[in-house]
Amino acid sequence: MDGAGSAERSGGVPVGLRRRALARVASNDTEAGDAAGGLDRSLFRYIWRHSKRDQILICSVVLASLPLYFASLDLPRRIVNEAIQGHAFEHGRPTAKFLVLRLQMPDWFGGERALFDGFDVDRFELLFGLSSMFLLLVLINGAFKYWINVAKGALGERMLRRLRFQLFSLILRFSPESIRQTKASELATIIRDEVEPVGGFIGDAFILPAFLGTQAATAMTFILIQNVWLGLLAAGVVGVQFVVIPRLRRELLRLGRQRQLASRRLAGRVGEVVDGIEAVHATGGETWERAEIGQRLFGLFDLRLRIYRRKFMVKFLNNLLAQMTPFLFYCIGGYFALKGQLSIGQLVAVIAAYRDLPPPLKELIDWDQQRLDVQVKYEQVLQQFLPERLIGPDEPGLDAPLCGPLSVEALALRETHGPVLEGTSLEVVLPARLAVVSDGGPAASAFVRILAGRVRPSGGRVRIDDHDVSEWSSAALTRRIAYASLEPVLFPGSLRDNVLYGLTRPPAGRDDQATTSDAEEARRVAEAHRTGNPVDPFHADWIDYDRAGVADAEALDALVIDWLDQIGMGDEVYRFGLLGRVDPDRHPDLAARLIEARAKLRERLAAEGRAHLVEPFDPARYNRQATVAENLLFGVPTIPALTGRALAEHPVVRLVLDRADLTAALVTMGERIAETMLEIFRGLPPGHPLFEQFSFLAADELPEYEAILARRTATEASIARHSGSWLNRARRRWIGLGRYGRADETRLIALPLAYIEPRHRLGLIDDDFRERAVTARAQLHAALDAAEEGGVDFYDPDQVCAAAPLRDNLLFGRINQSVADAVGAVTATGTALVEELHLVPAIMRVGLDHQVGPAGRFLSGGQRAAVSLVRALVRRPDLLVLDGALTPLGENRARTVLTLLLERFGQQNSLVVVLPNDRLAPRFDDVLRASGTRIEPGPGMGTGETPPGAGAAPAAAAVSAPAEEDAEGASATADRGVRHDA
Repeated sequence: MDGAGSAERSGGVPVGLRRRALARVASNDTEAGDAAGGLDRSLFRYIWRHSKRDQILICSVVLASLPLYFASLDLPRRIVNEAIQGHAFEHGRPTAKFLVLRLQMPDWFGGERALFDGFDVDRFELLFGLSSMFLLLVLINGAFKYWINVAKGALGERMLRRLRFQLFSLILRFSPESIRQTKASELATIIRDEVEPVGGFIGDAFILPAFLGTQAATAMTFILIQNVWLGLLAAGVVGVQFVVIPRLRRELLRLGRQRQLASRRLAGRVGEVVDGIEAVHATGGETWERAEIGQRLFGLFDLRLRIYRRKFMVKFLNNLLAQMTPFLFYCIGGYFALKGQLSIGQLVAVIAAYRDLPPPLKELIDWDQQRLDVQVKYEQVLQQFLPERLIGPDEPGLDAPLCGPLSVEALALRETHGPVLEGTSLEVVLPARLAVVSDGGPAASAFVRILAGRVRPSGGRVRIDDHDVSEWSSAALTRRIAYASLEPVLFPGSLRDNVLYGLTRPPAGRDDQATTSDAEEARRVAEAHRTGNPVDPFHADWIDYDRAGVADAEALDALVIDWLDQIGMGDEVYRFGLLGRVDPDRHPDLAARLIEARAKLRERLAAEGRAHLVEPFDPARYNRQATVAENLLFGVPTIPALTGRALAEHPVVRLVLDRADLTAALVTMGERIAETMLEIFRGLPPGHPLFEQFSFLAADELPEYEAILARRTATEASIARHSGSWLNRARRRWIGLGRYGRADETRLIALPLAYIEPRHRLGLIDDDFRERAVTARAQLHAALDAAEEGGVDFYDPDQVCAAAPLRDNLLFGRINQSVADAVGAVTATGTALVEELHLVPAIMRVGLDHQVGPAGRFLSGGQRAAVSLVRALVRRPDLLVLDGALTPLGENRARTVLTLLLERFGQQNSLVVVLPNDRLAPRFDDVLRASGTRIEPGPGMGTGETPPGAGAAPAAAAVSAPAEEDAEGASATADRGVRHDA
């Protein structure tokens, strides 16, 4: 699996690499049992197996809360009967006993024992005492509910984490055939969305029915104790609810299942459109795609509408039944009270108890509905992770170098459209350099993919030194075999992340018990144990330096740079480094050398009589070659609020501009620029080159600024007509400058922020403006510091600006754009100086931090191919398989790289390459030829020509390129300089 992690780094190790490496050790972690053997068919068995300890603990707390809950139900009866009606003070007793505590024991054990005889209270004291006890029990029961809800919520989240991790681990075990038949967006939707309700139910699976059921049973028991008929009446209504409502909800389950499948198909279709968006744009298929998605959305809408109608009808019936019982209680209970068969206190207590009965009953019915719904979702998830779609878990296998006879016996591969490879048998002695000449069909590629373990054959087997390769573990194969294809897979992250992706392994010295003193890390490890997640330290070094044959990260960077340079990507990496950022904390030596190189560059330009080609940054001077915004900030903004035109809206910046009397000047400059641009661009098409030269505004902004200037003209005319009126004076106070509103003023100020006088030459900046800008610069720095907003990495002659590119830190100024060929002259001088100071390797290390973008879209096809190839080479595989991996490099550059690889492989390592034709076949030891669906030995197999010097040079030695080079492979040494766009 090719790719790389994110660009984040911690402790010198790419975080993206660690994040993906966690999944690679899942099958080796005994905590992740289900990851190796699949998931339970029964959701409840799965829940119980992984959470029975927590379930038992929480259920025990539920049972412990019941006596207090029963006591809270009985207290209203005592308050009404004993305190309010005075039954405790019958026969003229002035006081009554309060808080009498007795322990009921069997007669043979002594009978009833008094623990506390209580104390005497009058009628008011009894009322307040019983009421206070009721309040205390309400608080205690509330605390019980709080703890139970938090505990089951945490339990549900832990189980959801476990389930998601296990599903991801199972995805890593998908067979190549299953991967090709599955849409990535659907799998992502399953893990992200579809298991979310399953995780929400897991915490309630056993605890909720136990909690609510025991509460409802307690309330029902209390009602039966007070009056049997009222209890039977309540039980009858409850029975109807439990029988009728679930039957009515069965249709909801069927509709919910259809909705889930329709949502998954919608997500898959959207993913297909996103993946093929280039083809959609190229063929004009937007209208058809909109129509199809609209039809799918209508079907989903119709399903959801039918669900809503059914669901709310069931709710209506449920609420109706729930409200019938209080009516019966008031009617029948009142009758019993009037007949003297039920006390008023008992009636009040029964009604209060029943008030607590419908909510848990309703939630139990909802729980049953959720149980059925979640069970369906869980079963549908299982359908995507059937055992037949998975490869077996990694088992200990033969982990020896790939040497000896390679035997292919009756190898066959069939796909849905028919046989791709069949009846292929041959034998080759490893190590060897083997060419597979393609006939334009898929057989050659299928053959090498089977050798590399990327595809499981439909028939036959591959043996190396009498060991069946199919019996080897996946980990053993990936350690010994590296594969690079025509379409390399890169992950978002840096060049370094992508190249080193194949070197990840569990950190050495792993300690499952987490002896670290860091409390947060100990908590993370404990949670990982509880949820079956990897316990490997996240911030550890995941790079296997021994596998790459180096000692540390610095040596590994040097090896990667050397391989990239030999493959022809060194100059691109160098340019990436010039455009990269230098973090003084990560690159302290390079930061110090840059400050040294900055001074020497200035001295050398002066010695050559070229000091005027670069205008340096000076805190006390206005830099004529920089924009107005750069001169005001004198640094690089690090937050969006201070970047580009947003700078004109920032309140601190506007306050400083007003104090420095620059607002009016900038508005006037904005007027001049807008008027000039409208005059120049009027009638020009949007893509005209003039828009790039004058990058103040885009073509679609012209009408907006035209309207702003029109509003100014109208305002000036109105002011002229009412020059002395109170309306004009009020408008001046409201508008400020008297011609623009606040929004228009801000839009005009934003225009000159990108203005450079030597480049745009509109004659808008004079010495007075420069002086005020320098004054405002100091005020702005002080104001930003006082506001504690930050957001700007200021220029300092003695420091590196971490937010600026390395190139700008080296120049620490701007090239004079009014001098012809200034860029070339400065570049040549900077290149020579960088090479003299031996800064090229350090700059290229910064270039390894260059972000490749989603799927490597920030790189060209040749660059992606080079990264994929180097990723395979740094692993030092026993067998390197290239399946069209050199094609994106171009013919001449591919020939150069192939010559390099032939010199490296053949003595101790094997090389298998799919060739499009016979031109390079004589360079290989053995040649195979694809013919239809068969792979056959070529003429003279085993007597191929050995290129001069094969296997003689070490892996890091330089290789001379042939005289013939294509445009992509050739790049001049002068390119390794300080580049600036004029």
